[in-house]
This record gives sequence, C-alpha cells and structure tokens, in this order.
Amino acid sequence: FDPGRAKGRGSADTARGFATAALLGWRMEANWTDPLLFFIYSVAKPVASALILVFMLEVIAGPGARGLRGFVIVGSALWAFVMSGMAGLAWSVLDDRERYRMLKYVYVSPSDFLVLLVGRGVARIAIGAMGALIVLVVGVVFLGLQFDPGAVDWAMLGIVLLVGLAAVVALGVILAAVCMQTRQESWSYPEAVAGALFLLVGAVFPLAVLPLPAQAAGLALPLTWWLEGVRLALFPGGRSAIGGEGSLWTAWTGSAAPDGGAIVCALLATSVVITLVAAAAFRVSERRAKDRGLIDRTTGS
Repeated sequence: FDPGRAKGRGSADTARGFATAALLGWRMEANWTDPLLFFIYSVAKPVASALILVFMLEVIAGPGARGLRGFVIVGSALWAFVMSGMAGLAWSVLDDRERYRMLKYVYVSPSDFLVLLVGRGVARIAIGAMGALIVLVVGVVFLGLQFDPGAVDWAMLGIVLLVGLAAVVALGVILAAVCMQTRQESWSYPEAVAGALFLLVGAVFPLAVLPLPAQAAGLALPLTWWLEGVRLALFPGGRSAIGGEGSLWTAWTGSAAPDGGAIVCALLATSVVITLVAAAAFRVSERRAKDRGLIDRTTGS
C-alpha cells in the first residue's frame, strides 16, 4: 500500500474529479431523460417568468413600457442564471446527504470536496445559462427588443460574464456552507436568499426606488455590478439600474450612471471580497461539520 496514492496527482486528478462531478451533476439534473424533453423543461420556466414580467409592465406602464422592456428582459434572463448557480451547490449537499445518503462517501474520496461540489453545481449553471440565452433570443425575436450586434462591447461582455460567474459560484459556496450546518428544511434557502438579493441588485427595477440603506447594500453586492455591466455591454445607452435621479450613486459621484471602467472595477473588487468570504466560510463550515459528525448524519425530520 502506497499512502501517497491517496493524495492524488495534483492538478490532473483535480481536473478529472471536477469533470466527473460535472458529468454526474448533469445526468442527475436531467434525470437520465430524453434530451429534448429536458431542454423544453429547462427553458420553460425562465421564458415564462420573463413573459409575465414583460406583460405586467405593459399593463401597468402602458406605452411608456417600451423603454423598460430591454431592462426587464435582461434582468429576468440573468436572474435565472443566478438562481441556478446559487441553488446548484447548496442542493448538491442536501441531495447527497438527505436523499441519496452518499455525502460521507464523496467526502472521503481523494478529490477535494469543494472541487466536487463546484463540479456538481456546473450542471445547474449550464442549465441556467441556456435558459438565460433562450430568454434573450425570445426577447429579440418575439418581443421587439432592439439588439445591434455591431454595437455590443464584446470585450466588456466577456469580462463581466467571467467575473460574474465567479461571484455566482462564490454565493453558491456560501449557501453550501450554510446547508452543511442545517437540517433538511434548508431546501428552500437558495430561493429565500435569491428573493432577498432580487430586491437589492436592480434585476427588474432601478435601485433608486429603494431606501438609501438598501441602495448601499445593493452597491456592495457583485451581482448589482454584474447585471449593470451586461446591460451596458449588450445595450449601450440603455437605462441604468444604479444611477439616475434619486440614486445613491448619483448623489455620491454626481454622474448620471457609472461608465464601463467603473463597473468593471467595482465588479472585480466586490467579487474578490465575496470569493474570499466564501472560501473562509466553507472551510470553517467543513471543519465544524467534521467535528460534529454532520457529514455522515441524515437530518430528515
């Protein structure tokens, strides 16, 4: 017996463990069903949610809703991605511990536990990304959303999407850390957290409608800057969720809305902070779960 074999072969084993976890997560999410049926099921919810918001806006705002249509469609499309990303990692812990009772076996495997969790969450992130893309296509083709590919800032779009993905994963890691300490009822935690963040990040309405303390909290979240960056990159000159009359940003800076450089810098800063917090929270939660025997305990009640 060679004890060194349990330590693996560094990055090669890490990559293989991540790929295996991602494939397993995809098959579990699809429930080994027909790919076309799973595709329809996966995109139906985000498309329906976007249509509901758009038609509500048309009824309430009337002709004036045309200028807000793109704002709402982009926000609702990206929020499906956020929801999938945050829920994927948390539900992976609950699935393996409560439903399949395999978490203790996964934990003692040579692969790093956090890498396996992130791999499992990639499946839901892919589903959320697919749904977000379909919602945007539906908005352009059927809802009259004006989109000019030549006007898109592709460099900025790539940067904010990549950094935003890291922020979404970090939030998912924090939720996974919480779920390692809680009971079976924590299935609803991702939706509860997403609902609270939905209010603060300017997903479908500007931050200026919120009280100043809530605006300050929103400006401290990377998701706010991520949404703003994607909107600015896809639809230059569109409405800002951060600036405007009555907004904390305008009161602080005197500018009507942040430019691309300010958005990228703020997104990077807040994403680094949330990533460090996520790494520390997960390691503390993991250590406590080991000490108290929570990893091999089923908490069904």
